[in-house]
Amino acid sequence: MTDTPALHCWLPHPGAPVPGSAWHPLSDALYWESPTRTPDRRQLLAAAPDWADDLQRVARAVFAADRCTSREETFDRWTRHIHLSVPVTAPDAWTRALPHLTALLSTVTGDRWEVEFRPYDADARPRSRPLPFAPETYAREVALFSGGLDSLGWAAQRATVRSPHALLLVMFEERNFESVQDTVYEAVLRRSERALRRLEQSQTIRRPMDATFTLERSTRSRGLLYAATAVHAAAAEHVPVVHIPENGQLALNPPLSAARWGACSTRSVHPWTLHHLNRIIETIADRPEQTVRVVNPFAALTKGQVCAAARDAGLPREALEATLSCGTPPPRWRGRASDAHCGVCFPCLVRRAGLLHTYGEDRTPYAAQPWDPSLPPKRAQHWLALKRWLDTPCTVLDLMADVPLSPESRLAELLDVVERGREELRALVAQAPAVRRSV
Repeated sequence: MTDTPALHCWLPHPGAPVPGSAWHPLSDALYWESPTRTPDRRQLLAAAPDWADDLQRVARAVFAADRCTSREETFDRWTRHIHLSVPVTAPDAWTRALPHLTALLSTVTGDRWEVEFRPYDADARPRSRPLPFAPETYAREVALFSGGLDSLGWAAQRATVRSPHALLLVMFEERNFESVQDTVYEAVLRRSERALRRLEQSQTIRRPMDATFTLERSTRSRGLLYAATAVHAAAAEHVPVVHIPENGQLALNPPLSAARWGACSTRSVHPWTLHHLNRIIETIADRPEQTVRVVNPFAALTKGQVCAAARDAGLPREALEATLSCGTPPPRWRGRASDAHCGVCFPCLVRRAGLLHTYGEDRTPYAAQPWDPSLPPKRAQHWLALKRWLDTPCTVLDLMADVPLSPESRLAELLDVVERGREELRALVAQAPAVRRSV
């Protein structure tokens, strides 16, 4: 197999010499974010430990390098070779964690990563003043909140638990869909029995005007960026667990066909990914009591069960249908903003099945119907692959054919949630002809 030459990226810090002319500099300036949302100005009630700052710095550097390295220039238009240099306060600890980091990155992006660490003087960086908040005012729970159905279901459940302590929701703005995220958040806020805090961050990388590179359209490393930011917030406020809610079927995301194996299917919350992320945190954390564990509370639930959980938490059906679940929202590929969902990608199909399971129908406006015979082959590929996949038995071996499972995984439970999810999808396929006659 032909190897793609490595692209060398480095994250500078004060006083650091340039490694060489072949190295491309990265910086926070690549992120499209207001000054109030930069890493050193987040609305946290305490300072994070150095190891959490390091994790966030590494994740932001990885995401910037990912977006600034186009797959189109590789031999197979997918697999890249990225050499990254990042400053951290504890290079020795990060070197011990390196096998877990490279395993995580190769799983989620499908690329060859070489990461090196150099010393970073934590005392030399600007620090904001300590905030005058006592530990009893800190959040007691931290969770990611994307504005999708899964994160809505978890936030709704936890918001209705009466507690004197706040629930901190970490959000990443989805450009062109900020109003959708606001609407979903307000739905949780109206039902909340406790204080909610909202931490908004940017996931948008912009290309400098003088840049010679083309931005990569895929964003496979965004899961690490999300998780690291939530871990950073949790470590600052002494919260031991971060929840990343994702229904079990999409967390595993078994490929519908051989063409979707590996990083062609998103694996941000896959058990293997979370296993390595937790091993990284255990290795770099200064003290055991500082460790933050990342878990998926919906790993055993189907999309339909997640929808039912949100409904049972008191959310109106309109709130569930207002969520954003699409993998390729129309404005990204068609320049239209009337519909938030393409309707034909695999996340949209799982969403359709989940809402159908809970309510007997799905009133979400979609840009297209996957069973429409006039769809071009490229846009109908997920629907056709889904039907073939549902006609094929799914075994434990299929669940680990392209990505290993974590040592903590319970195989029978994983297979069970996938089979229950397949039943929901079969119900969608069975209903499609009736829907087709009405459109």
